[in-house]
Amino acid sequence: MNIGEKVKELRNKRGLTLKDMSEKTGLSTGFLSQFERGITTIAVEHLYNISRVLNVKINYFFDDEEKELVIRSYEQSSIHQLNKTIYKSLSRYPEDKMISPELVELLPKEDHQYPEVYAHNGEEFVYVLEGILTLIIDDKILKMYPGDSAHYLSTQKHNWDNRTNKVVKFITVHYPKNI
Repeated sequence: MNIGEKVKELRNKRGLTLKDMSEKTGLSTGFLSQFERGITTIAVEHLYNISRVLNVKINYFFDDEEKELVIRSYEQSSIHQLNKTIYKSLSRYPEDKMISPELVELLPKEDHQYPEVYAHNGEEFVYVLEGILTLIIDDKILKMYPGDSAHYLSTQKHNWDNRTNKVVKFITVHYPKNI
């Protein structure tokens, strides 16, 4: 698959038309159409703008066809840390996927107030691997133990908490993925 075909595939997955891409990148629809069909080439700065619109790194378009699907445990790296929480992506190439699986580690904390609950579009799945996870859904406080799972609409006010002095590890899957 050439670069233009990869752009077209991602654009379609994102539900964007050529007109949408034209408006977001400043490139004409005619040029974008020719590029996607492999009729013309593109300057790197324009491809970079396209990658930003499609929410992928520019190297996504240059990766080999034979992508490694498995992420070894030693390859997992932290994608971000926030409030004593470490997030690790469980997807090697999340750019073209609709779900977002993550390994979450909640570290013990000194503050024992419950976190604020919030809602957003989509749904979430949680599976506890280690420790005791406190799941807050609306006004319910639920204790989850290793092997327990929960699947809920993200439109319900929710949040997670670690009310213990040990690390809590769990897998979560978001749909649509976190961007």
